[in-house]
Order: sequence, then structure tokens, then C-alpha cells
Amino acid sequence: MIRAACVAALISLLAAPALARPVRASSKDFTESVILGELIAQVLALRGIPAEHQAELGGSPLVFEALRSGEIDAYADYTGTLTGELLRDAAVENLADLRAALAERGIGMTEPLGFNNTYILGVPRELGERLGLRTISDLRGHPELRLGFSPEFIDRGDGWGPLSAAYDLPQTDVLGVEHAFAYEALDSGRIDVVDLYSTDAEIRAYDLIALEDDLGFFPRYDALILYRLDTAREIPGFARALAALPGRIDEAAMIAMNAAVRLEAEEEAVVAARFLESTGLADAGAEADALESVETRAARLARTAREHAVLVGVSLAIAILVAVPLGVLAANRRAVGEVVLAAVGVGQTIPSIALLVLLIPALGLGAPPAIAALALYSLLPIVRNTHAGLVGIDRGMRESADVLGLRPADRLLSIDLPLAMPSIMAGIKTAAVINVGFAALGGFIGAGGFGDTIFRGIRGQRNDLILEGALAAAALALVVQGAFALISRLLIPKGLRLRSR
Repeated sequence: MIRAACVAALISLLAAPALARPVRASSKDFTESVILGELIAQVLALRGIPAEHQAELGGSPLVFEALRSGEIDAYADYTGTLTGELLRDAAVENLADLRAALAERGIGMTEPLGFNNTYILGVPRELGERLGLRTISDLRGHPELRLGFSPEFIDRGDGWGPLSAAYDLPQTDVLGVEHAFAYEALDSGRIDVVDLYSTDAEIRAYDLIALEDDLGFFPRYDALILYRLDTAREIPGFARALAALPGRIDEAAMIAMNAAVRLEAEEEAVVAARFLESTGLADAGAEADALESVETRAARLARTAREHAVLVGVSLAIAILVAVPLGVLAANRRAVGEVVLAAVGVGQTIPSIALLVLLIPALGLGAPPAIAALALYSLLPIVRNTHAGLVGIDRGMRESADVLGLRPADRLLSIDLPLAMPSIMAGIKTAAVINVGFAALGGFIGAGGFGDTIFRGIRGQRNDLILEGALAAAALALVVQGAFALISRLLIPKGLRLRSR
């Protein structure tokens, strides 16, 4: 008995690390994926497996790579996306082939959830009826039409390039339009044709014509859940819990859930809980519980403000530790200084989104790549102002220090840096204020902060959320400026403060 108890205790201790963290369900950056991510997290929680939903991590390649690397444990994707985009080099003819190709990459998959969310091209009904547009082939006769496609669709292996070749389409005026803005762009007349998802509730709400894929170009996009096989081995019941969803979500149910979020501004968590309750996967009251757990605006502002402040504060601290010594080096070594100033200038020109994506393989998703990118963007103003402050010191002051016999290090700490402090502080303040704005892009990779609220507002076409995030960022920038005004009073001697005005 004692031996059996010891064995049981040892097994429980060994299993504890697997359950120490919640399972990380995730989603791409569009409404349906977020709803499916909520369904995954909630169905796991209902079966006693702690789970959290890291929403809107980005496009298909980004989220798929996050699953492969272990950043997340599960998310929903589509067969057409997997075969035509993510596993383009694999020989996949059926679901068995797809399962085998994924298993080679350490990924498992469930059976299809029950609906096919294929790509379609859509046009406003008035335009379609006037020009007689019913199929994609009908576009051949109208080269003047303005096309607006999501950037992902433009670049996909099953997207615009191969589609235009297959149909021999003549249109060349193709504008990149994020999916969240496509309907508004159509409604305002800025574009004529967009790529849509067949389960979008807005197709009916905006009275659009879905053009028939008469050549059968698009494959089926059956939704299913991908998960890490390592997670399934580590956590008993994980794969069995995910198996509760396949076959239960038909196209009508998915359209209804999308409509509740996109058209009625309901929370994804509430919509997911209502569905689970309606299908018997959750007990009565799940929707009410989800509604009670929805974050209030005040709580959301407090959380995102903390996250945003951490992004800005940590990145600025790293930048100061690197940039001030670089500025000192640049001021004291002219040849080296030119190289340093040129290098930090080039770093500032790298597009922020590109830099974030490039940092993900090394630093993963979330705050680390965002902090690294913000630190890099902070270098230029701090290095330049440190350099300018030091080279601008009166030569007579330096000669006096030399006459007094001060060593270079003592002169730097006692005379040069204090005299250059107004310029250095101005550079740090500039970097801090710029970082407050740039940090919002962290929402693109799940870094938190006001960017999460802004991107959620963009996806759901909710101006209140966009304004909430934007105004909060502006308010934080004002707070940062005020804080640095006080810090400057403490660090800069009064005489230098007066002289620097």
C-alpha cells in the first residue's frame, strides 16, 4: 500500500508540470477564427482542462508557425488553406494524407467541424445586376472593374495570382484591403469586387452577389482543429475534449455566430458559450456565466494600460542602456561615430510590421519581439541627442577639466554627462513618446496593450473600441511627457535648465 501510494504521488508530481500552465488556444485575425478559438478554449475548460485564448495572432503562416514552435497548443484552420498554402509542398489528396503530413510536423488534427468556409468573390447587387455578373468568368468582360483583395489573398498560392491565371482575368487595378474594411469599401463605391468568406454574415446584410466559382478553382475549406501532438500526450483528455466539436457546427450555425459578433457587436466568448449551451456541450447558464465574465471597459482599460506601460517602459530602459554608451562612443570617436549614427538611422527605417515578423522566429510571439522592436526604434533619438549634447560642450570647459587633472572617465561622469543631460533627456523623452504610439502595433502579435483594443475594433468595425485604444494611447503619451518634465527637473541642475530653455 505504501509503495503504491508513493508511485501514485510520484506520477502526480510528474504530471503536474503538464497542467501547471493553461492550454493556449489561439486564433487568426478575423472574427470567425476568434469565435472558433473561444469554442476551443471553452470546451477544454468544460472538461476540466484549464485553457486560455490568445486571440488574433495574425495570418495563417504566423499562427501555424506558432503552433509548430510550441507558442500555442491549438487553433482552427481550413483544409484549403493547409493544402494550398501551408503544406503546399506536401502530396495531399485526402484527409488521411493531410493528417499524415501534419503528423510529420508534430501536429494533430480533428475531423472537420461541419462547415465549408470557402473563398468567394463578391460584388454589390446593383452593380452585378447592371453588368450581368453571376460567375467569376463574367469578370473577363469588364477590365475596368476595381478589385480590392485582402493582402493575404493577394499573396496566397490559392489566391489572386493563380485565380486570375485560371480565369484569364484582365483586371490589373488590384488594391490591398484588409478583410475588416472590405464591406465598407464596397458600400462606399471605392472598389467593385472583393474576396469574401462564404460564412460571412455581411454578404446578406450588405446585399451582395456571391459570384459562382464556375471553373471550380477554389478547393473546399472545411474547418477543423489543429493541435500539438506533444500537448495531447502530456495532458490526458486533451484530444478527446477537442473531439467534441467536429460535426456540430454547420454553415448556418457559423453564419449566425459571425452575425452575432459582426452585426450585433456581441462578445465572442458569449456567442461561443451560447452555442455550446444550445448543443448540449455546456450546461444551462453557460451563456450567462460568460456574459458575467466579460471584461468591463474600465477593467479592459486598466489591463491594457498596464500592458502598454510595460512595453514602453521595458523597451525604453533597454534602449537607454544601449544608446547612451553608443552616443558617448560616437562623440569621442569621430570615425566610429559616423558608423554608429548611420546604423541607428537605418534601423529606424525598417517597417515596424516587418520588424515584428522578423523577430518572431527568435523571440516568439507576444511581448518579447514587441519590446525588442521598440527598443531598436528608440535608439536613434537617444544616440543622436547624446552625441549632440556631448559634442556641443564648450571646449573651454573640457580644457579646464584637463587642467584639473581629471581622468577621462571622471570628466565624463562629473562634467560631460551633466552638461549634456538636457539634450540626452530630450532624446529619451522623444523616444518614450514615439514608443507609446508604436507599441500599439504589438497588438498584431498578441503583445497586449492598447493595440489589442484597436485591432479588435478594426476587425469588428467598432469605432468605440478604436477610439478607446487611440485616446488611451494619446493620454498615456501626455502622462509620459509630464513625467519626463518632472524627471528632468530632478536630474538637470537648475542653471542648465534655465540655459536650455
